[in-house]
Amino acid sequence: MTFRQAWEAALYGPDGFYRRERPAQHFRTSVHASALFGQALAGLARAVGATRVVDIGAGSGELGKVLRSEGLDVLEVELDDDLPARLTGLVVANEWLDNLPCELAELDDEGTPRYLLADLSLGEVVEGNDLGWLSAWWPLREPGDRAEIGLARDLAWAEVVRRLDGGVALAIDYGHLRTGRPPYGTLTGFRNGRECEPVLDGSCDITAHVALDSLAAAVPGGTVVMQREALLALGVTATRPDHELSRTDPLRYLTELSSAGEAAELLDPSGLGGFGWVWTGTGDSVVRRASRALSA
Repeated sequence: MTFRQAWEAALYGPDGFYRRERPAQHFRTSVHASALFGQALAGLARAVGATRVVDIGAGSGELGKVLRSEGLDVLEVELDDDLPARLTGLVVANEWLDNLPCELAELDDEGTPRYLLADLSLGEVVEGNDLGWLSAWWPLREPGDRAEIGLARDLAWAEVVRRLDGGVALAIDYGHLRTGRPPYGTLTGFRNGRECEPVLDGSCDITAHVALDSLAAAVPGGTVVMQREALLALGVTATRPDHELSRTDPLRYLTELSSAGEAAELLDPSGLGGFGWVWTGTGDSVVRRASRALSA
């Protein structure tokens, strides 16, 4: 059994993690950090003329609550739901792709990439489309170097975009670019809010970063922008309120100070601000409006 097959069973099998657990209990995303994140996405939806947001991998629906409070219609698609045949409006996949299992490859002592097996030994030689992806997007250099082959994520995202009929599709995830791939991969686990070993027994979430540039290249007009820049362009600011406000309107001062702290977390380039946004649109006017909205 390859690591990908075991990963799939550990998350989505009959006794898998997502069959038994609420993800929000085990890790914190931008949605949990602040309502400002959802409000910014609502602003993007309005900027491109969308009245509906499709939330792929909706989890406990935290994002949907914020979007509905902003007057938007929300369609929530769970991890095990089939995608609608047609997608319109703003389609958001927030930390969805990092939980799509993919094959892992490691360079053996002879310099040949081989699939990683569930017991962490090396299996068959990587060939075909997987090898093509590896060569193009994540070439391994030294024996022991490891990569997560992003082809499965690229195909899944391309399928989302294929269904897009008037609107913008946006994948938000922590990831990396070809110029800075980590030599030993990014596979990790999360349990009870803490990072842990990615064991394959269904007891923890298992995740790996997304190859953002490969994902963008997999769809027409795919564009990468960092979350920090995107949120700044959408009006999120960590500017602290003037201290004078604490004397004239203490309640407002505390509210704005709290908002600035939440914004700072969302914008932190070493944290949530370092997430990547990969977006694509259909329709010239929609693409132009999205480009303006996401450009600081």
